[in-house]
Amino acid sequence: MRSELFGTLPGGSPYGSSDGTPVTAVTPVHRWTLERGGVRVRVLTYGGIVQSAEVPDRAGVTADVVLGFPSLEGYLAHPGPFLGALVGRYANRIAGGRFLLDGRTYHLAQNNGPNALHGGGRGFDKRVWDAEPVEHGVRLHRVSPHGEEGFPGRLEVSATYTLDEDGALRIAYEAVTDAPTVVNLTNHTYWNLGGADCGDAAGGHEVRIAASRYTPADADLVPTGEFAEVAGTAYDFREPREPGLGHDRNYVLDKGVTATPVEVAGLYDPASGRTLSVATTEPGLQLYTSDHFDDALPFAPGAGIALETQHFPDSPNRPHFPTTELRPGEVFRSETVYGFGTRV
Repeated sequence: MRSELFGTLPGGSPYGSSDGTPVTAVTPVHRWTLERGGVRVRVLTYGGIVQSAEVPDRAGVTADVVLGFPSLEGYLAHPGPFLGALVGRYANRIAGGRFLLDGRTYHLAQNNGPNALHGGGRGFDKRVWDAEPVEHGVRLHRVSPHGEEGFPGRLEVSATYTLDEDGALRIAYEAVTDAPTVVNLTNHTYWNLGGADCGDAAGGHEVRIAASRYTPADADLVPTGEFAEVAGTAYDFREPREPGLGHDRNYVLDKGVTATPVEVAGLYDPASGRTLSVATTEPGLQLYTSDHFDDALPFAPGAGIALETQHFPDSPNRPHFPTTELRPGEVFRSETVYGFGTRV
């Protein structure tokens, strides 16, 4: 494991401090390289981004299976896709950019039409995190101050990236608060098991999701509050199949919230033989087939598939959804494991 300078943010950048305050000096961004079990993963202190994951195919040929940029400038120029990023304080959407907690309405940054998306305009994905080495990995941490992007409470949060003995990437999140708040964290990596530059993942991969239900959504992709069966619909991935384009939906995982990660999803690329398994403690998973990539990106629509483990979108406004509330004295914990393998 090693760390190296990846780039710098200019002085005065609002993204240049782990506690959210502007800084006057140039802020360094470091890249941490983790290697174990034949896998090499690179993580940035900017946005907690998984920049790359190099894994072998069925013939032992290694390729990067994560969509990313070779320089910091790429991430600064193209923040919209959230490539590889650690997303928070609240992943996915909150309707109307507001929610009610303990009788008080909190107004958030509206950065997705009328809604709040992925923590707002300057969410966790656009902050430089402090970093320290841990066994087989790196721990990123920061303080999100009270009022950041409209969220209440001073939130101390960490994300620890480690590689297991077999090369699986494990991301463990923890957070504590000094006032009631809501928290929902995820990783927004786009996977292409054929190789990041090989083209259309959505048209060539097989997707599997252990979910019998999903949350229907309106035109703004905000849940209606219902739970619908996937049987007989385009959302049924209980058996592996190619997704094609057109997917940006939250799935209600059959296993619910669990104390330890349970395998819930997988990808398979028949051409390379590479497989990806996803295990999580979370109750939901957002499948997104990168439909909205535009011409400014070096990746076409469908070039990567995101499998975002999460609590449900708009949970703060839906009391019957699994709660995302965090209160003083409690510890938020979430863990997701990405396992790599091959099939003949």
